[in-house]
Amino acid sequence: MRVSTVTTRNLSYAISRGRLSNGLRVVILPDPTSPVVAVAVYYDVGMRSEPEGRTGFAHLFEHLMFQGSANLKKTDHFTHVQGAGGVLNGSTHVDYTNYYEVLPSTATELALFLEADRMRSVALTQENLDNQVAVVQNEIRVNVQNRPYGGFPWLQIPPVLFESFANTHDGYGSFVDLEAATLEDAQSFFDRYYAPANAVLAIAGDVDPDQVMAWVEAHFGDIPKRKGGSPAPFAEPELTEERRSVVHDTLAPAPAVALAWRTPDPKNLTTYLPYVVLTEVLTDGDASRLQNRLLLKDRIATSVGGYLGIMGEPLDARDPTPLLLEVHHAPDVEADTVIRAIDEELERLATQGLDQDEVDRTVARMTARYFRDVDPVLGRATHAAVFEQQRGRAELVNELPGLLAKVTAAQVKKAAGTLRTDNRAVLELRPGSPA
Repeated sequence: MRVSTVTTRNLSYAISRGRLSNGLRVVILPDPTSPVVAVAVYYDVGMRSEPEGRTGFAHLFEHLMFQGSANLKKTDHFTHVQGAGGVLNGSTHVDYTNYYEVLPSTATELALFLEADRMRSVALTQENLDNQVAVVQNEIRVNVQNRPYGGFPWLQIPPVLFESFANTHDGYGSFVDLEAATLEDAQSFFDRYYAPANAVLAIAGDVDPDQVMAWVEAHFGDIPKRKGGSPAPFAEPELTEERRSVVHDTLAPAPAVALAWRTPDPKNLTTYLPYVVLTEVLTDGDASRLQNRLLLKDRIATSVGGYLGIMGEPLDARDPTPLLLEVHHAPDVEADTVIRAIDEELERLATQGLDQDEVDRTVARMTARYFRDVDPVLGRATHAAVFEQQRGRAELVNELPGLLAKVTAAQVKKAAGTLRTDNRAVLELRPGSPA
């Protein structure tokens, strides 16, 4: 087969880094081309870190972090950021919780003060806890319980694929667990996971690195050092036989099926990135293998999707993480018909392989998307933060395009050969109630 001729160059964003005595890691990406700045804080705690009996706690705590802090009352964080012309948000993921602001660069110190203030002490009151439990419960109703395919497959396939509580439980949370949360639980969670040593602070934009480090030291430096909660091992035994399950959805208009396989440890990009490329080869665009087969040729599906990571974040997850295929199909098509077609395409790819041209085209599309993602300062800050948090290398922001360009057709073929029937999970979604 032809060797790749992709000539994608690495990016060259300047990166400065530092570390405070309390353990906070700092990554700065100066860029004077636009007078804006993004400040992102990534805490090494996600849905997998939740203790048994407290499902949904990581997400609940994300909400609590906006309810006031050491020197700020409820809503003050929003008032200061929006009053400076900025935007802000936070989100909870499988392996981290993040918070960010994007503001005019003249407000950089303001953003640093705001993040430091809630890292120092969050306003944990019974009123705030009760209020946010109710908010999260309403989110569950809106996003999962009262929405077709609300938990499919991201909440429903982990119990089929994995075994441990960390990997199988509902990260959105059960109402019983959320209502059982106490202020003591919240304080313990904050002390363990919201310690400076458990966080990465990334700043990207029109800033001077020396000035930023001085501000960081001034605002974060006196936060007491606490022992951060290092990630627990989430290791799972390899599957040795197919596992199947069925869920019913009274709101779904048509059936669907999801297939999931374990992938190599994402920490080793050499063995992991071929799976990222494989997923795109299978599902990205009309020319992709499964789109062409299921939608255009056989016409047995209405939509086909594929992604790595339970939440579709191929570069934001630790081991174990799955490759997922999701297919929605008409009621008169059996799930096994769809599965057989997928198996045939995977077998063809694993035995016949693919041309390097197909890999190069796929990598070119992926690289173009990545360039669009990191061009805004927020995308640059968030990528740098997660790369630093999970791999200790914020420099991957620059290096990723070159690493993708090195993926070969032989590596993709080999990856396809590991997606077998005897090491996967299959989840069918059927409309209506169980018979």
